[in-house]
Amino acid sequence: SEQNRLLWSLLTDIANQVPWPVDGSMQNLSPDDWKHILTAGLKRNQRVAQGVDGGFVILGQYTHKMTKAEMAEFIDFVSAFGIEKGVVWSEIND
Repeated sequence: SEQNRLLWSLLTDIANQVPWPVDGSMQNLSPDDWKHILTAGLKRNQRVAQGVDGGFVILGQYTHKMTKAEMAEFIDFVSAFGIEKGVVWSEIND
């Protein structure tokens, strides 16, 4: 869908431009990693599960289960996050 294409474009731009602290150091993350981080932050509450071998896993929402309205809200959230971080959007520049 058009929403899905836009979402992955935004996530890719964020992945290419925004380093993030992971395991105590700044790292470049994949678009998939950003999707997990941002879906967990969408509703401002996170569910945390114990990892199989220790540590923890943050459980986010599944975008494939979102309605069109929920996906639009998520895209707005991702876009606002990117704007706050100074991301230059390739979708707009194409």
